[in-house]
Amino acid sequence: MTLAYGVLAGGGVCARLDGRVLDLRPLDQVFDAPSLNGFMARGPEFWREAKGRLGEGVKVETPELGMPFEVADYVDFYSSHHHAGNVGRMFRPDSEPHPPNWHHLPIGYHGRSSTVVPSGTPVRRPCGQRPAEGGPEFGPTRALDIELEAGYVIGTPSIHGEPVPVDRALEHVFGMVLVNDWSARDIQAWESQPLGPFLAKSFATSVSRWVVPLDEVAERRVPAEPQDVEPLPYLREEPWAYDIDLEIELNGAVVARSNTRHLYWSIAQQIAHLTVNGASMRTGDLLATGTISGPERDQGGCLLELSWNAQEPIELPDGSTRTYLEDGDEVVLRGGAGLGEVRGRVEPARC
Repeated sequence: MTLAYGVLAGGGVCARLDGRVLDLRPLDQVFDAPSLNGFMARGPEFWREAKGRLGEGVKVETPELGMPFEVADYVDFYSSHHHAGNVGRMFRPDSEPHPPNWHHLPIGYHGRSSTVVPSGTPVRRPCGQRPAEGGPEFGPTRALDIELEAGYVIGTPSIHGEPVPVDRALEHVFGMVLVNDWSARDIQAWESQPLGPFLAKSFATSVSRWVVPLDEVAERRVPAEPQDVEPLPYLREEPWAYDIDLEIELNGAVVARSNTRHLYWSIAQQIAHLTVNGASMRTGDLLATGTISGPERDQGGCLLELSWNAQEPIELPDGSTRTYLEDGDEVVLRGGAGLGEVRGRVEPARC
């Protein structure tokens, strides 16, 4: 089983290895902490040293996990070619599917780190302004959606004012998590004119409770299709992606399957673009990929795509249908390579 790190609910860094969970506090004082941040900040040499000493950890019989890391900053990208193309075909049918800049840079927005929560945390239906005839109205979203994403956790910070070269970017990444970027599509449609998402996504983002070190997925790195437009020099590298299976389960039924290899922009390119203006990264930064969708209809990474903007409801085994999430629905995102799951149940709004 792939190595992964987490944090015990009462505090203390732990590791999942070969079906066991090991309390790492006997190894070093840095592991006697409420998050992985201190460990991540020690850098790659210490990470390798710790991996060689995992046998000194104490087995935990019935582990309960908390939030794995303190989120410093949160950035969400828009890096799936198929997802961006589907959105364009839905909302701009008479134009090119992708915005003019999409093939030239990894588009992204800065999210809200204070509402990143661990898997299993209930998600309350958000309220806000929705578009309506005669002007906006206020109320709970009628178009609550999920987004199937991968996330990368920064371990080694970068220096303010110094861009990170694309060929050195992975040196800053500690590991991977699975991400559900919950979205209120009707609120998003109204407020994203002309700026990006605000209340539509700031209410909750769920992450897995295990962080898989980047070294553990290195063998899953595969060549990717050539990029449609040659990137500018600071983004230029041989196209690549990780080959990791993903799926979406809604109320016990798998409704979509995808794979991280469908990403167009790599995490190295995302980091190079994020820092090229001199912006710095901190230990605990979360960089999410954006929705990961494949080329087929059943590989959509969100309900917006799977129901084609609510025009084609999804049929569930119990005979019910969904376009967007209803109160009481439970969504589970799952990922291979030890990423595990991200689980969340929808609770009613409090407007």
